[in-house]
Amino acid sequence: MQDDLFGDAADPPKPTTQPARQAARARSVHPAPPDTDALSLAARLPPLIHLGSSTWTYPGWAGFVWAERYSESQLSKHGLPAYSQHPLLRAVGIDRGFYRPLSASEFERLAQQVPEDFRFTVKGPSFVTDALVRDERGQGQSLNPSFLDGELARREFVEPAIEGLGAKLGALVFQISPLPPQLRRRMSEQLQRLDALLAALPALPHGVVAIEVRDPEWLTPEFATVLKARGARYCLSLHPKLPPIEAQLPLLRALWPGPLVCRWNLHRKHGAFGYEDAVARYGEFERMQDPDPETRQALARVIRATSEAGYRSYVTVNNKAEGSAPMSVRELARAVLA
Repeated sequence: MQDDLFGDAADPPKPTTQPARQAARARSVHPAPPDTDALSLAARLPPLIHLGSSTWTYPGWAGFVWAERYSESQLSKHGLPAYSQHPLLRAVGIDRGFYRPLSASEFERLAQQVPEDFRFTVKGPSFVTDALVRDERGQGQSLNPSFLDGELARREFVEPAIEGLGAKLGALVFQISPLPPQLRRRMSEQLQRLDALLAALPALPHGVVAIEVRDPEWLTPEFATVLKARGARYCLSLHPKLPPIEAQLPLLRALWPGPLVCRWNLHRKHGAFGYEDAVARYGEFERMQDPDPETRQALARVIRATSEAGYRSYVTVNNKAEGSAPMSVRELARAVLA
């Protein structure tokens, strides 16, 4: 009688089928065993410093981030836990939020895959940060009526990120795309829009809001005044469309002290529109091809000073900065500790 009533519980477990085992293996992405150099650097790197890449989907990192070669699709779906086990990769960017905002549940699924001391840098959606409505080729068609709309940014970006990422939220970055000439000629109006955007955002229980720009016209004392008044940070953007890092440091000094947010995007040798050239040159991003020690040393000094002042640094490096983001992170960590 007991077997009849509780047959399901008493039945022996069914053996895993071969297709099920194959499917589980297809979902598994294993980290590369950490080498002694990475472990030594990580042990000495202050916990306030979060270094990482702009994403985690590159098959060419096999051998030093991944245990073996995986497809881009595998890495996109299942690679984040393995990425976050690398001792030096304590942060990652979520750039795809620029193209489509993520929901709170999507953010939460990402947060559940990483350790407690890991942090995310998330780009805000382009329908708020781009002054133009663009066609499929990226050509501007008209002015964007939602440009720097604070209520839209709060509802579609900031609140879902706060809810989903929790304490693992590092920086919410509003990357303001290049402005059309008619708006660049009226920068005071753009600063007013930016101030209204920041005023509409809720206070963050964790992490910071940061503003990244692509036009040097933004880099003024008035810009710093708006950011400071609203408790936002300047996102140090290492990109050929802006002056070199040394020319951006006065803006950081005007906002000192506070957390550092930096995105090292593209080597200056490729020029302002050189992403495709960089991709063609760097291939699978498996090695550093264009070392930039001057930028690295300057950035390391800023990171070190920020940590010594008791604030966090959220720094993400693109593969196009030197050829391989994990290699750049290693050398950046070495420079910070020098």
